[in-house]
Amino acid sequence: MAAESEAGRPAALRAMTGRFPAVRPRRLRRNAAMRRFVRAPGLEPRQLVLPLFYKEGLTAPNPVAAMPGVYQHDLASLRRQAAAARAAGLGGVMLFAVPAHRDATGSAALDPAGALTVAVREVRAEVGDDLLVMADVCLDEFTDHGHCGVLGDDGEVDNDTTVALYAEMAVVLADAGVDVAAPSGMMDGQVGVIRAALDDAGHSTVAILAYTAKYASAFYGPFRDAVESALCGDRLSYQQDPGGALREAVRETRLDVAEGADFVMVKPALPYLDVLQAVAEVSEVPVLAYQVSGEYAQVEAAAERGWLDRRSTILETLAAIHRAGADAVLTYWALEVADWLRTPEP
Repeated sequence: MAAESEAGRPAALRAMTGRFPAVRPRRLRRNAAMRRFVRAPGLEPRQLVLPLFYKEGLTAPNPVAAMPGVYQHDLASLRRQAAAARAAGLGGVMLFAVPAHRDATGSAALDPAGALTVAVREVRAEVGDDLLVMADVCLDEFTDHGHCGVLGDDGEVDNDTTVALYAEMAVVLADAGVDVAAPSGMMDGQVGVIRAALDDAGHSTVAILAYTAKYASAFYGPFRDAVESALCGDRLSYQQDPGGALREAVRETRLDVAEGADFVMVKPALPYLDVLQAVAEVSEVPVLAYQVSGEYAQVEAAAERGWLDRRSTILETLAAIHRAGADAVLTYWALEVADWLRTPEP
């Protein structure tokens, strides 16, 4: 057994360092003031986007059972949430709609008087130019089979027919006042076709947020409750394989940027931090991440049971996502987190 020094430390270590330990990283973690001083730049409210669900025909908010604290909104409560997002200094809201009518081609998505278009108009009227109004450009909420596009005779989504409908949908939303069109269907060429359609319709200033690396994830379950999805089968033939190689996400990023994407996004966020980092390293445009419904629901469920500290867990997840390369995050906690970010750590 090594001889002990008078201070109770191994003499061999004292001989090596003179004083043991010579370097003490804990000095920079000793109290909240020091931790704040050395902390990497963190997310600000302006870098948070709040997803919102509008359900056609509602007269009062309807809670989403799988997502405590999240609601399907009527128009009045949708406007209140948008106003709260503006007051909190959020970067924007992302709108999704639950229509009263669904069919095989998702025709309600193209209706200038349809649910999502109405939601965009109402939110734009509420917030003016003080908040970015973003909207999902996809057919899954509008089709009776729940897929992101039109099905061909073989039962698979017809890529090119679907992309043409996305372009038409994006123009309808731009006419309604959307700032950011967000194609989420993972169709090949969707960004380029939408960009051309927007430009041809006089909407060259409307930005495109491409869901660049969207995985066929098990973490979307609660979202499908929120939009009352009627999905038959799975989306593995067009969304990315959860076990896929990083090079696929990098390739998709380069394609979307080349086609004119103004932002790219990784979805889900926390289970795909490696993908997020890889995309951020090659992207020439800002990178967003979507902290999806399953990420939200599992934290809420564990916190409700006392298994996790809710606030610290939420902030930790967002710090990890931001550190991995996200310039902004879509999160259902956006309003609450914006308030926390203004408050010193407890």
